[in-house]
Amino acid sequence: MNNAYKALAHPVRRTIIERLSEGTATVGEATSGLGVSKPAISRHLKVLEEAGVVSRVIDGRTHRLSLDLGPLDEATAWLEMQRNRWTQMLDTVEAYVAEKREMERRSRE
Repeated sequence: MNNAYKALAHPVRRTIIERLSEGTATVGEATSGLGVSKPAISRHLKVLEEAGVVSRVIDGRTHRLSLDLGPLDEATAWLEMQRNRWTQMLDTVEAYVAEKREMERRSRE
């Protein structure tokens, strides 16, 4: 799961993931116009591949990339669990504060 977060940590990698969400693409198609050097592109792709988010198929000189959402699904599930936990805790705090305010209001009457 930590590798999925590492994959998402950089805007260049997020852009590559967004492009691949539309379907398989060559390295050139997935990375064109990003404004970074070829060595930097290679490093970003390596991070994505190591995280299991992107897979590469080599056909002669053409490298095709595809997206695997499995590692991202795991990260999404963890984030959703945390969101639910925090929402529940904040709802409890909100109810407590509302109850205290109501008690204070009644004690003034």
